[in-house]
Amino acid sequence: MVKKDINSKYSTNQKSPLRGAGGLSEIFSSLKHNKLRTALTGFAVAWGIFILIVLLSAGNGLRNGIESTFSGRMTNSVQIYSAVTSIPYKGLKVGRSTAFSEKELDVVAAMPETGGLTGIITIDQIVSFGAEYGAYSMRGVQPAYEQILNLDVQKGRFINDLDEQRQNKVVVLDNLVERTLFKGECALGKFVKIGSLMFRVVGVNTLRYESNGRANVYIPFSTAQAIFNSNKKFYRITFAVHGLETVEENEAFNQRLKTNLAKSMNFDPNDPRAIPIWNRQKDYIETQKIFGAINIFVAIIGIFTLIAGVVGISNIMLVSVKERTREFGIRKAIGAPPRSILWSVILEAVIITAIFGYIGLVLGVGVTELANTLLQQNTNPNGMTIFKNPTIGIGYAFAATGIMIIAGVIAGYIPARRAVKIKPIEAMREE
Repeated sequence: MVKKDINSKYSTNQKSPLRGAGGLSEIFSSLKHNKLRTALTGFAVAWGIFILIVLLSAGNGLRNGIESTFSGRMTNSVQIYSAVTSIPYKGLKVGRSTAFSEKELDVVAAMPETGGLTGIITIDQIVSFGAEYGAYSMRGVQPAYEQILNLDVQKGRFINDLDEQRQNKVVVLDNLVERTLFKGECALGKFVKIGSLMFRVVGVNTLRYESNGRANVYIPFSTAQAIFNSNKKFYRITFAVHGLETVEENEAFNQRLKTNLAKSMNFDPNDPRAIPIWNRQKDYIETQKIFGAINIFVAIIGIFTLIAGVVGISNIMLVSVKERTREFGIRKAIGAPPRSILWSVILEAVIITAIFGYIGLVLGVGVTELANTLLQQNTNPNGMTIFKNPTIGIGYAFAATGIMIIAGVIAGYIPARRAVKIKPIEAMREE
């Protein structure tokens, strides 16, 4: 009678526990019977995957946000601004304006590292079309401005060299200006009044973030100089640089640039306030170093999170196998091959890690998608952001789950292999 009950409970007629519903139902019955053990194992797996996905997503969101901010203009661009002197120089007093003239454009253009170059004249003007009008920032710029600032001219074209040479009265509008003045009509080819003069619209640009937060209209630099800027002075120059690969090279370039401008404008080259320089290339290189450190940090945390999950699985599977040593002995005593016992333990580990790994994956991806949705709803599309689109590729999520499943298999296999080597009589003595 006892033998019959044992055979019924530990039947080994099937060649493998993977065949038919019997093997799986036995495993699920074991998992259900040991709810606490299953829950602890599953929590370790799900938590490890969840934390890893959240960490990777946070790092990715930070990178995307900073990259988005840099995308507002070329990463290898430099901007210089006029200010006032803070050190007396050759008998000249402190507090002199360092406004630029066209001579300084030639000084900057003569440096071998510089590429596209534009002076920028900024004047607030009333722009009108028919009965519609608005106050906008009019910018006198050269053709290179389009590439340096990464403008997106949706309709028509930007200012070209011919416009600059002939001082043409043409204008490019930000699309907000077109929508406001033309009420849904296309502005190309039509004339708007800037101040008291008529300018023909040759292009429409997608509005991008600017420091003043306002929409702009763009006219040729030479036209702005001739009509709106009688003293020929302006306060901003921007240009691209090439061949500067390190922070040190960019710092050396900044100093040479300042020295050259100091000779042209008569100020002390060591004056810290005379000419502010914003070297985005230098900032970009430093930011990439920070990203590298962040990636290493996230990778280390992710690895330790996975290791913690693996250790949790290993410990719980070790306890599970220890508890089932007597069961393994009975199975072997009635003829079960060691391979079938091993497969049952491995399959149990795979089922636990796969199910709970998937739960952790879904929760992690769900949290990052929710964060992304909230960020999109509360972020100005034309504004700066340091955190954007924190989602990660689904491949990373499945790879992490796969690693955890493999770890679960190994964690179950090693103690099970040791247990099935014990002689049946010794295994049945285990409590």
